Amino acid sequence: MAQILVVGVATLDVVNFVDGYPLEDSEVRAADHEQRRGGNAANTAVVLSQLGHRCTLAATLVKEPDARPIVDDLMRHRVDGSRLVWLRSGKVPTSYITINRRNGSRTIVHYRNLPEYSEEWFAQIPLADYDWVHFEGRNVSALEAMLHRVRDERPGLPISLEIEKVRPGIERLLSLPALVICSRAYAEARGHSEPRPFLRELAQQAPQADLICAWGAAGAAARDAEGNEAGTGAFRPPQVVETLAAGDVFNAALIDARLKGEPLPTAITTAAKLAGRKCGQRGLADLVGVG
Repeated sequence: MAQILVVGVATLDVVNFVDGYPLEDSEVRAADHEQRRGGNAANTAVVLSQLGHRCTLAATLVKEPDARPIVDDLMRHRVDGSRLVWLRSGKVPTSYITINRRNGSRTIVHYRNLPEYSEEWFAQIPLADYDWVHFEGRNVSALEAMLHRVRDERPGLPISLEIEKVRPGIERLLSLPALVICSRAYAEARGHSEPRPFLRELAQQAPQADLICAWGAAGAAARDAEGNEAGTGAFRPPQVVETLAAGDVFNAALIDARLKGEPLPTAITTAAKLAGRKCGQRGLADLVGVG
């Protein structure tokens, strides 16, 4: 069991299930509706907790009713919220999600009116308490300072970084983590249609890191710091229920596998299997039969 700090966001997810994605300027009836706790970092922390680790989430929230479902779910999954920063004004980050029941795809409209987690708040967290730190690649300037602090104070502490989207200056962070996990969307935004050539290019900016690119239904590819490459196919469930949060599950399972000493080729296969299992169920509850 490891002590893991996860830095990023927690959101309220408002989810509508529809029988086919609606056309613009149309009106459809939702087949089902629910609210959940979401957010990349929060999802990753919840799955890591289910996998047996002790997780702390560093994120910002605001004191308003929509925060209660988020906190209740974190508590239910034994995620430590002592490093949450509670603000007096703003709005809990909210994602309005439409899930197509025909294929499990999801479309997200995200609303945010809340500051990101700052380097000043991060400076108050004692790094000696943790065996791993995972960052969601968001507020680049503050995140750069956080990564440098970890490198300076705990040089041997493993750092992982998720890069899901193109953000101005995010490439400045690539030389700092030991593990970089990128999305297909980020690779395609950089002009790549396949993961392995993308990882070869990325290695020029992050020669110290093990590099991963998750490619959805096509599986994932990896390249370690020595230049060895590996790949895995996807593990499709008998029925795809929803793909929401599958990438966050992949990240958590990958971190867990590396903490257990699995070599990179095995670790990405382990991660793809759990992500595939997630696509066969709603939400993250009882994903690994622990939380």
